[in-house]
Amino acid sequence: MQKEKKKFVLKRFTPYMGSKKALLPLSLVLTGISAVLNILPFVLVWYIIRDILSAPQSIDVSNVSFYAWLAFASAIGGIIVYFCGLLSSHLAAFRVEIGMQKVGMKKILSMPLGFFDKHSSGKIRKIVNDGAATTHTFLAHQLPDMAGSIVTPIILIALIFIVDWRMGLASLLPIILGFITMRFMVSSEGKKFQKKYYDSLEEMSSESVEYIRGIPVVKTFGQSIFSFKRFYNSIIKYKDMVYAYTILWQRPMSFYTTIMQAAAFFLIPMAIFLIGRGENLPLVFADFIFYILISPIFTMILMKSMYFQQNTLIAEQAIDRLDNLLDYPGMGYIENTKNIKNHSLEFKDVVFSYEGSSKRAIDKISFKLNEGETIALVGASGGGKTTIARLSARFWDVDEGEVLVGGINVKDISKEELMDNISFVFQNTKLFKGSLRENIVFGKENAEEEEINKAIDFSQSREIIEGLQDGLDTVIGSKGTYLSGGEQQRIVLARAIVKNAPIVLLDEATAFADPENEHLIQKALKELSRGKTTLMIAHRLTSVQDVDRILVIESGKIAETGTHEELLNKGGIYKRMWDEYQKSVAWKIVSKDTVNKGGQNA
Repeated sequence: MQKEKKKFVLKRFTPYMGSKKALLPLSLVLTGISAVLNILPFVLVWYIIRDILSAPQSIDVSNVSFYAWLAFASAIGGIIVYFCGLLSSHLAAFRVEIGMQKVGMKKILSMPLGFFDKHSSGKIRKIVNDGAATTHTFLAHQLPDMAGSIVTPIILIALIFIVDWRMGLASLLPIILGFITMRFMVSSEGKKFQKKYYDSLEEMSSESVEYIRGIPVVKTFGQSIFSFKRFYNSIIKYKDMVYAYTILWQRPMSFYTTIMQAAAFFLIPMAIFLIGRGENLPLVFADFIFYILISPIFTMILMKSMYFQQNTLIAEQAIDRLDNLLDYPGMGYIENTKNIKNHSLEFKDVVFSYEGSSKRAIDKISFKLNEGETIALVGASGGGKTTIARLSARFWDVDEGEVLVGGINVKDISKEELMDNISFVFQNTKLFKGSLRENIVFGKENAEEEEINKAIDFSQSREIIEGLQDGLDTVIGSKGTYLSGGEQQRIVLARAIVKNAPIVLLDEATAFADPENEHLIQKALKELSRGKTTLMIAHRLTSVQDVDRILVIESGKIAETGTHEELLNKGGIYKRMWDEYQKSVAWKIVSKDTVNKGGQNA
């Protein structure tokens, strides 16, 4: 991987160009030709000045006219050829940008579902979209200038020694000093700063988004100062770093700007020296004008070179971020997959640990959920309940043991068939920015109207739909239309009901619902799981009393198993959980006056 990163950045973009690989080389050739054409007018102007100054009495007007028209034609030709070069580079840049997005999204779509637990949608979007946009700027503008930055100095250096090597050396002195200064500024320290800069910028952006999203919670709990502190610290950290680096550049940049504009201060003494030695005054003056005209070109080239190096680094970092994202280990899928014959779910001695953790999240768990049965997972947070549910759908591959669906290892089932047979309802709902109808039929786009209406009724969502002016055609998030957490959960349940998958995974689907919505969601969940193989995770124990079996999960292991009554009779972990839950349900808010009266009566 390290060797890949040391390749020239242009080679790293080649795989994303598709059939348009010739466009970038063509662009470099065209911009190189345009650089030659753009220098030619200066040479022709020098010829004209020499003719006029050396023999003003016998000027050949036709010759001067020819040079003038040739200079005009070469200038126009340079513009046209440069335009064609930019057109080629832009087409190549668009192809690379689209290619990076396509390759990135194709790879992301093939990622295991566990990938999306570690990478937020905002981070993925920033890496893929923003990274592609960054490379577009580099390829469309900076890369074509690279050809001109190579061709132009070669031609100019040849010319300045051909015209007059003494004045050529004088004109090169400030350029050499400027180049040395530029190399000092564009150093390894600068590259390290660029990485720190973008890391700091990403951190500040992340903190600002988190702060803004959390403002309602922050204000509710009166933690505005404490919460703002992290955001403020990220801003100060960014400011201090940029300020320190700016101060580091203060003197070198001041010297660079001054020396690059000082060609005349070197050329004038040299011209005076040559005239004093008896050189031809008109020719010296003509050469002086030539060098004064071409000196700014060197300045422009050095600036372009500096911007090119800076943008090369930015482009490399963008493609590094994409490569790191796409290097996430994928899952192997065999070609000859097996078809699911029934809809049971079974864990056989399953062991699983999260990446980077030495602790087992699941430790030798075995159980079987027969077709049509409902099993509930209960236990303290962090015990492994959600991991079990997600391993059932192959969010990750297990370290040891097997997860079987219909008696077949999930590794031997195609992605499509596995997903067709499983529905998820998680505590964190996800509605897309589209109409309610599009959200409901997302799992079955060819659903008939009767199926949609049935799902709406079964999910207790009818009142939500009827309360909206556009009904099912209401677009979520537009014109201030938003749904509460409980309402979103019911729409998600409608989506799962329409999909009608035979295996249902419920991960605390009522966790964030208010009492009224919880009652409606519980009714919808019963309808969704009717006749289905259901694995549910619950923190409210009243919802698991009627399930076929309860598994008490503790530290990645099954601590107890049985029905509600059997577990109560055992008097173990579940009994303690039930008693604590009943106490919490019985809690009441009592006024101070009532407490005082109770104390006086006592």
